[in-house]
Order: sequence, then C-alpha cells, then structure tokens
Amino acid sequence: MSITSSHPVEDVRAGAQRMIDRAAAAARAGLDSLFVGDHHVTRSPYYQNTPMMGRLLAEWDQRDAGALFLLPLWNPVLAAEQTATLACIARGKFIMQCGLGRDEAQFNGMGANIRYRPSAFEQSLDCLRRLWRGEQVSLNGRWTFNKATISPLPPSPIEVWIGATAPAAIDRAARLGDAWLADPGLTLEQASDAINIYKQALASYSKDIPATISIRRDIYVADSESEAQRTRQAVAKNGYRGFDPDALIIGDAETVAEQMAEFGELGFTDIITRNLHRDPDEAIASTERLAEVREFLEAP
Repeated sequence: MSITSSHPVEDVRAGAQRMIDRAAAAARAGLDSLFVGDHHVTRSPYYQNTPMMGRLLAEWDQRDAGALFLLPLWNPVLAAEQTATLACIARGKFIMQCGLGRDEAQFNGMGANIRYRPSAFEQSLDCLRRLWRGEQVSLNGRWTFNKATISPLPPSPIEVWIGATAPAAIDRAARLGDAWLADPGLTLEQASDAINIYKQALASYSKDIPATISIRRDIYVADSESEAQRTRQAVAKNGYRGFDPDALIIGDAETVAEQMAEFGELGFTDIITRNLHRDPDEAIASTERLAEVREFLEAP
C-alpha cells in the first residue's frame, strides 16, 4: 500500500491521524509493504515523507516499508541521511522508491531546475549508493559538496525502485534500478506495452528480470457491486486526478482480484495499492477488504 499524503483538512492533526489509521488498517489486512509519496510546495496539507514514515513504522512490523523521493529536489547527502535513518527504524527491508518529478511549480519552489532532472537524478543516485556504503563522497555537478559521509549507515542494503513511464525513463530504470515502479495512470494495455519495453531494456544491458516488477493502482474495494457502481459513477462525474477511468480498479473483492490478476499475467509481481475513495472511513474499509482480495488471488 502507498498511503496518500494529501489531506485537505481544516484540522491538520486530523490529516496526519488519517495516515496513521490507514497504516494500521494495512497492517491488519496483511499487506506486504507500506509506502508514502513525495511532493513539495503544496497549497493544501501534504504530509512529508520522512517524519510521516518514521511515525507509520510504529504501526508496522518486519514487512517491507519505504518512501518515494523525487531525487532532483533533494540534496543527496540529506536524502542519504534521511533514508539511512528510516532504514534503522524499519524492522524489515527498507525500499527507496524514486523518480524525476514533473511539476515545474514544485521545482521552482524548491530552487531546482527542471531541465536538469535526468542528470541530477543519476548524480544523486550514484552519491546515495556510495554514501550508504560508507564512502566519503565529493561532487561538483548539479550539487557541490566535499568529503561528505553519513552515519548511521543502513543496517542492510536499501533497495531502489525507480518510477518511470516514458521509454527513455523505463530504460534508465532498467539500467540503474533494483526494480521498476510503473505509473498509476497506465491502463492495462499501456502497462503491457511498458513492461515489454522494460524487459527489452533489461536484455540490452544483459540483466536478469528482477524479483520485483511493480505497478501502482488506485483502487476502491467495495462491499458490493452496487456500491462499486456508485463509486464508478462518482469518479466518472467528478474525475480522479486526471486519470483514465480504465486505469482505476473499482469493484467488490472478487472483481478487484480478477483485475489485479491480469497484471500478474503480464509479468508484474507487486501491485502497490492506493485508496481513491475520499471518505476516510470508506478508505479504511477498502483497505481491510484487501484481505479478501488476497484470499481470492491465493485461491487455487
């Protein structure tokens, strides 16, 4: 599960509590991993990844956990320190999801140049891996720093999942990443094309298919088909983050499982779910019903 960090509430403590409640629900549902996103310079409350994940790990156990970092917006030394510290708090494997980012207002607000995203991303990732290994690192590039080290070091290797959609970005994910995270806006057909690009890129670098190939799906698990239909109608009327409705999964537990299984047939190993329902209670209920979805997926 990737828990949404955007909560337009009047009481900002209530937004943070919603995230805590959703993490607890994900734990009860037996989900395999827990993530939060990364965004900056927002007009409505967006709860930042490092402090929020530190709190959410109190609701979690030895299962995988991680956070997204838009690397061109982060000083690499700071990002290395933050992720290493989170890895120390986590009781299991810590995963850094990462990407370039694409919101020009966000880049302007953070003092970063959006034109330099690819080179900044690659320089940052190289520095992160070296710092995590305990090396002393200097850089005179998109950032400038001298003889940087971090402590504490991660207690175990941090896995890097690279989010990518465009063919050039998918190629970069194959070249540099431990895993690829496919975009939530892809339809099933688009996801099929994208995973083929990824596998071809892996082959071009003489790399084996990794243990994890993931895609995020924004979902709602309803308690009945009639409730699912009402949610589909609301999404069709109001829209959802500019997504193609075919990129969303809305249905009862059996329907959701059937649609998830189609991504497994394409070669995806993991679906990172995010609740799309605006009502916090319905989002919790949807998360708890993922336990039923899992039963359908695991049934012979």
